[in-house]
Amino acid sequence: MDRNLALEFVRVTEAGAIAAAEWIGRGEAKKADGAAVDEMRDRFNYVDFKGEIVIGEGAKDEAPELFIGEKLGTGDGPEIDVAVDPLECTDSVANGRPNAISVIATGAKGSLFHAPDMYMEKIACGPEAKGSISLLAAPAENIQRVATALGKSVDEIVVMILDRPRHEKLIQEIRVTGARVRLISDGDVAGAIAPSLPDSGIDLLMGIGASAEAVLASVAIKCLGGDFQARLAPKNNEQIQILKDMGITDHTKILTLEDLAKGDQLTFTATGVIDGPLLNGVRYERDYCVTHSVVMRVHSGTIRFLETKHKL
Repeated sequence: MDRNLALEFVRVTEAGAIAAAEWIGRGEAKKADGAAVDEMRDRFNYVDFKGEIVIGEGAKDEAPELFIGEKLGTGDGPEIDVAVDPLECTDSVANGRPNAISVIATGAKGSLFHAPDMYMEKIACGPEAKGSISLLAAPAENIQRVATALGKSVDEIVVMILDRPRHEKLIQEIRVTGARVRLISDGDVAGAIAPSLPDSGIDLLMGIGASAEAVLASVAIKCLGGDFQARLAPKNNEQIQILKDMGITDHTKILTLEDLAKGDQLTFTATGVIDGPLLNGVRYERDYCVTHSVVMRVHSGTIRFLETKHKL
């Protein structure tokens, strides 16, 4: 994918992050998300590409903008799949908690996993432990394998998990092994990427989160050399039928990085809204604000961190 196009997407995530940051701590999650959606949708209109959202805010009847199947861009240029989360961690922004980002992943047409907005089981590790994880293995076995690969004892392993009632059993299973648990209120895109970041202090991500976040994270993890697996977790027969209607007949299949993000014509772009393990958030000065972004290209392996001043 053209490097200039990848950098164009930074302007889109910057716009989303700045719009969302205006709602930090105001208790208005929907307004924060809506502001990010509107700004990102507007900025996409100026980018020369033929984009289609394969995972986004939801189905067309659930989201007025950035819905699955929506067309993006000017209509000139390459055909591109887009996965987007205008504001990952809406509740964090509403309550002034850390770890919120505005994020886009793109790939050549047909490269990104196309699925509805539903839950997925997930597990992620960094490059040094690549090949050690499996959703078919018990948590204790995955922890032991990763510990061996990293040359650590089990009690030194740190596992990141979304703080949700559905994870109570998983948390207890991890604690029984002696490993450490790091709970996050939201944000399993950054959480899944964290084990692949040097000095993050995180060795594994485990648990159940949303499908869009799985696709977004998989592109960054692929660029960073880490490992990731996911498996769809439909809640009922209605969701199973939705998957069948989309051509997904086996929802129990273990999805690897290559299933979620094929090939190397892939980019990952994110801008921080509030500080987190991946990026610092928006900073305000008297007459300008500062954004912190990252752009990753899988083809070249390039990872660029950008600090940008925006006149207010």
